[in-house]
Amino acid sequence: MALEQRGDASIVTHALAQDELSRLREKETEQVEFRKGLVRLGRLCGYEIIDGRMETEYVEIETPLTTTMGERVTGLDDVVIVNVLRAATPFVEGLLKAFPRARQGVISASRDESAGMDDDGEFPISVDYVKLPDIDPEDTVIVADPMLATGSTMSTVLSYITEQEADPERLIALSAVAAPPGIVRVSESVPEADLLTVAIDDELNEDGFIVPGLGDAGDRAFRTT
Repeated sequence: MALEQRGDASIVTHALAQDELSRLREKETEQVEFRKGLVRLGRLCGYEIIDGRMETEYVEIETPLTTTMGERVTGLDDVVIVNVLRAATPFVEGLLKAFPRARQGVISASRDESAGMDDDGEFPISVDYVKLPDIDPEDTVIVADPMLATGSTMSTVLSYITEQEADPERLIALSAVAAPPGIVRVSESVPEADLLTVAIDDELNEDGFIVPGLGDAGDRAFRTT
């Protein structure tokens, strides 16, 4: 298993995931390759969620020659992936390669960077659009956002889901890179969420960006800088 528990979060330690993240971090990585890298990373994270968080069952199968026992993953039809617009779009594309039958939801949530962080290290969060499928008790809900910085956006999105009287079997907050303050904020505000990330970075700078990080994932993926 390539999930390693570190404090309140689990790290995807798979060598290919770490390789992809290193390529995403490089400032010379241009838009197209950055987007493709997020897709590949999302796929790898999806596989690790299957391996580390989902169960299997033994079933009887019939081969062309005989009857034997095989193993299948349970719950693959009961997955909801929530795309936190906009940076998560290529990340979610990769997740869908691991969960092709997943139901999808979209939440447009963004922090007001012009307002700056308050004394508690939080940003005001604006939620402009929400479209979620019904969430059932047997579901695994994966909320995907590449950057878990202050945790303001992720906490808002997770709280929105739980406040809709949704009580899924698993609620996973997935990021590519996380900062310690964001992990603390999410774990305290939504303790039922399972935090998964590919790396826990050093700190946040005074503008609330993850250091060393990988820059603004949305701007780099959509070439808006």
